[in-house]
Amino acid sequence: MTVTKPDREPSLLERAAKVYDFNAHARLRGTVVPTPPQVDAPPGCAPGRAPGRARGPPVVEVPETESPKLETQVEETPVAASAPVSEAEPPHEFVDPTFLAIPEELRAPVGDELPDEFYLPDEASDTVRIDRGMLAANGMIVPGAPVGPLAEEFRLIKRQLLITGARIAESGSADKARMILVCSARPGDGKTFCAINLALSIAAERDTEVLLVDADVAKPDVVAQLGLTDGPGLLDALGDTRIDVEDLVIQTDVPHLSILPAGSKTSMDTELLASARTKSVIARLLEANPRRVVIFDSPPALAASPASVLAMRVGQVMLVVRADHTPENELRAAVNLLDGCEHIQLVLNAVSFVQGGARFGSYYGHAA
Repeated sequence: MTVTKPDREPSLLERAAKVYDFNAHARLRGTVVPTPPQVDAPPGCAPGRAPGRARGPPVVEVPETESPKLETQVEETPVAASAPVSEAEPPHEFVDPTFLAIPEELRAPVGDELPDEFYLPDEASDTVRIDRGMLAANGMIVPGAPVGPLAEEFRLIKRQLLITGARIAESGSADKARMILVCSARPGDGKTFCAINLALSIAAERDTEVLLVDADVAKPDVVAQLGLTDGPGLLDALGDTRIDVEDLVIQTDVPHLSILPAGSKTSMDTELLASARTKSVIARLLEANPRRVVIFDSPPALAASPASVLAMRVGQVMLVVRADHTPENELRAAVNLLDGCEHIQLVLNAVSFVQGGARFGSYYGHAA
C-alpha cells in the first residue's frame, strides 16, 4: 500500500527557496553554509588604529569574514502511517541562511511568496527598496538583522568619525564636519564595501540621517551593490545649473538612508568637481536636511584625480587600507594626495585574526 504525506504548510525555508535563487551562493545537504563571496572587497571590515595622520579615530582591523553564521534546521513532517513509503524521500537541502537576515515584516505570509513590491519600488511611493538579500550575499550589514561582528566593527568606526566631526564643528567648520570622504590608495582595497557599510551603520543613529554619494564617477558601483536602478546624479547636477541636485536624491526604505548616484559619465569629471558649481551643489545637499551626514565614495587616490579634489571639500577622509594588498609607499603617496583634508583616518581592512581568538559578535550569540 502506498502511503502519502498529508498536506502541510510550507516552512519558512521552503518559502524562501521559492523566492531566492540560492544556487548562486550555496546549497548544501546537512552542513553549515560557508560565508558567501565578497564583491569589490573582502567581506569583513573592522576598526583599529593605524599609523598615519593620527588626528582622528584609531585604525580598525577588519577580519576577513564577519557575516553572522546562522545554523538552521528543517524538521521532517511525520508520515501519517507507519507503513513504508513507495519512493525514497530525498534528503532536505539547507538553503543559504542569509534569508533569515530579512526583517520579519518583509517576509511573506505562510504559504505565500514575497510580493513583487519586495523587489520593485512602488510607483506611488517616494522610496525605493534596498535589496537585503544582495546585502547579505555580499557580506554587508543588513538593516534589521541580528548584530554581528561586522556591525560591531562599524559601530566603532562611525563613533570615532562622529566624535571627530563634532570637534570639527566646534572649531567653526560646521558644513565640513558633516562630510566624510571614503577613499583608498588603489582599486581592490574595499572602499565601496566600507562606504556602504559605514552609511548603513550611521543610518541606524537616532539623530542622524545619511546621504551616500557615489562620487567614483569613472566606475560607480554603489547603486548596483544596493540593488537599485541607476539614473541621473551628481555629474548631471554639476553640469547643468538648471537641475536641483536634491531632486536626484533617491530615498530608500532603510530609515535615514538616501543615495545620490554618480550620474552621466563625462571626460570633464575632475574639472566639474573642481568648479565653483560643486560648492553650491554641496551646500544645497547640506541645507536640504540639517541632520544629514554626506558620505562620498570616491575613486582610489592613486588611480584617478577626483579623489584629491573632493578631499578639499570634506571634513574627514576615511582611507581604507587593505592589510594584504596596500604597500606602505602607496599608502604614503595616497595620504599626500589627500592632504587637502586635515583629518585623515585609516581603516585597516581584511585583517585575519587567529582562529579561536575572541572578536566582536560572540557577545551577541555569534561566533567571531
